[in-house]
Amino acid sequence: MRIIEPHIHMIARTTADYERMALMHTVACCEPAFWAGYDRTSAMAFHDYFTHITTFEPKRAAQYLIQHYAWICMNPKEADNLALSQEVIAFIPEFLRAPNVLGIGEIGLNKCTPNEITVFELQVDLAVKHNQLIWIHTPHLDDKLKGTKIMLDILKARRDIEPGRVCFDHTEEHTVGLIREAGFWAAMTIYPITKNSQARVVDTVERMGLERLLVDASGDWGPSDPGTLHNAVFEMRRRGHADDVVEELFYDNPCRFLGQCPKFRPQPRRP
Repeated sequence: MRIIEPHIHMIARTTADYERMALMHTVACCEPAFWAGYDRTSAMAFHDYFTHITTFEPKRAAQYLIQHYAWICMNPKEADNLALSQEVIAFIPEFLRAPNVLGIGEIGLNKCTPNEITVFELQVDLAVKHNQLIWIHTPHLDDKLKGTKIMLDILKARRDIEPGRVCFDHTEEHTVGLIREAGFWAAMTIYPITKNSQARVVDTVERMGLERLLVDASGDWGPSDPGTLHNAVFEMRRRGHADDVVEELFYDNPCRFLGQCPKFRPQPRRP
């Protein structure tokens, strides 16, 4: 059974995590640009970071037969600094040409400030201009529903956005329905404290079905674990879901969304 990890910050993980992921049948992983564990002090720090996830990480992953893909953006957590964000956005196009870059992400909101909203809209403009897929970070906890609604309203008001080319990540029970009803993809993150457990993810799958739904592990600087995807696979199988259904969620669906970028090589078992 093959697994694709749609969202994981491998810069925060050890090489041993790549080995574990390979042993758990992970064939590809995707790394959205995000926070470094501290607020960066210059635009060139972002340039170095983008260089890392487009050159070094693909080589590290390849040692374990894992294809590594990346997303490039100014992340929501640092986007309240408008001047810095504009500097970073100016050189994003050069990285969109990298062979492992899938699109613009993970853009979005953190505290739903006016500057964050401005930077979000600037990067949506950039994605449209360069015909890129979009990966969206929804805020944590109390701001999640508010931020999700703000971004949905922005995107639905635009005529140049194809919902099927946009994925909202870190969705939960109270946001996943809104997102899918509007035609966008929704990703659920298994994260032990601020997001979902594997049981909650499987509950949602059983209640809402597989259409336009992804699952990821994040694997960032907090208490997270790439193995949670494998735990969710086991939870689905334990509840009696057929292997064909499980692979549809953890392999075919990522192929369908990510495969809209011609750089993404894995193919779904069926269209």
